Amino acid sequence: MLGVIDKMIKQRRESIAQFEKAARKDLVDAEKAEIQLLSGYLPAQMSDAELAQAVSAAIAESGASGVKDMGKVMALLKPRLAGKADMGKVSALVKTKLSG
Repeated sequence: MLGVIDKMIKQRRESIAQFEKAARKDLVDAEKAEIQLLSGYLPAQMSDAELAQAVSAAIAESGASGVKDMGKVMALLKPRLAGKADMGKVSALVKTKLSG
């Protein structure tokens, strides 16, 4: 169920980007209201510090040593963070940590 709600929120974020390009504030506002409603059904979102800690733990657990191992790390994180974090944000953080 969390996956479905998360997907619905992602779709609305994509719609917002398109509506903003078209200067349709009325549609942007409607999509934002729907996101807020849907977010009420998700668990509390993780803080940036908690997210960074979870990513670091998954990297250590998977033995990842570079960006080529990103799939292993994401496979560990996806079920753990479902509904608790924006997976796009998680992916970017994993990539950053594995690049550096």
